[in-house]
Amino acid sequence: MELNRAPEAVRAGTPAGFFQEARTLIRTNIRDYGMYIALFVIMLTFTVLTDGLFMSSRNISNLLDSTGYIAVLAVGMTLVIVIRHIDLSVGFAAGFMGAIAAILLTQMGVPVAVTIPIILVLGVVLGLINGVLVAKIGIPAFVATLAGWLFYRGALLQITEKSGTIIIKDEAFNAIGNGFIPSLMVVNGLHLLSLILGLAGIALYVWSEVSNRRNKLKYQFEVVSKPIFVLKVAFVSAIIAYITWILAGYNGFSWTVMIMLLVVVVYHFFTTKTVTGRHIYAVGSNPEAAHLSGINVKKITYIVFGSMGMLSALCGILFTSRLQSATTTAGTLFELDAVAAAYVGGVSSAGGVGKVTGAIIGAIVMASLSSGMNLLGVGISYQYMIRGGVLAAAVIFDVMTRKKRG
Repeated sequence: MELNRAPEAVRAGTPAGFFQEARTLIRTNIRDYGMYIALFVIMLTFTVLTDGLFMSSRNISNLLDSTGYIAVLAVGMTLVIVIRHIDLSVGFAAGFMGAIAAILLTQMGVPVAVTIPIILVLGVVLGLINGVLVAKIGIPAFVATLAGWLFYRGALLQITEKSGTIIIKDEAFNAIGNGFIPSLMVVNGLHLLSLILGLAGIALYVWSEVSNRRNKLKYQFEVVSKPIFVLKVAFVSAIIAYITWILAGYNGFSWTVMIMLLVVVVYHFFTTKTVTGRHIYAVGSNPEAAHLSGINVKKITYIVFGSMGMLSALCGILFTSRLQSATTTAGTLFELDAVAAAYVGGVSSAGGVGKVTGAIIGAIVMASLSSGMNLLGVGISYQYMIRGGVLAAAVIFDVMTRKKRG
């Protein structure tokens, strides 16, 4: 975020001024930058402890693929928490809709191209039911979605109780969770199409940042100095290039990663560039004031919960495709992983604060912890305790940050 005007020393181009502005920028926007710093430290630590195995192409590819379905949930959960609610039903809702997809594909012979839209629409409907219970009837979101958790858990058991597991043999569907985009050709062991997409991503990012900066300057908004701006753009571009190079050296970008990136781009645009997106944050900051200013709070609640339902459906599709089957335990603890990713990614428990990009980073942070500890042979009991500690630290950080601002 470019929130601070460059001090005079920085505009003069002095090294002391440059570092002073950098420190001020990080301190002022620590909520936004803290998660990236944490991710960098975690990856660096595990890379050293595993002698570079953590950052191998295979491990990073597997890490991102295993993060995909939780990251998608975390994006939706972030918006739910932003408007001061919670959705506990998303885990088993995802498992239930994944099982419905499996039944449509295996028992009813419905094509993949028809199955996926059906499941996504079903997800929107189920999400809207939660929205009606919360916004129209007035049931607390915790209670309404807990009821949904129980219902979807029972429904999942009911439709999978005969076989226990529904095996999916549709190659097109299974490729969603296990396949990779075409390589076109391999150049020095690197998949060309993945390299092209990575370069396109860098170009899009640079263009977006430059365009935003120009618009802010045009309307005389505060921005950081040019050296800091160039450093930020170069640093992020280098990270994108490095991750692209790592993945291109294995099998390239997976379809799961592409879907995850698409969700991030769409929701980032929706929350930052549309009126409805701004209304979501307004409702989260102060529902009463938002209502008095003419915002339809109920409508926003419907939109957010409907969106959460759709992303739950997408999560179910990704997870079911990855397993190539629907199981009775699908969706277990997904909602808690999504909540953890959202909080680690910077969403505020007080509402009104949180980014979808942060949710993705939060999901990658939690997945990196699990992956690194697995490579080091850390026991599962210690893994749960460490992840719990990280989540507690994220919430404590949120509370302390709000106290300082208050």
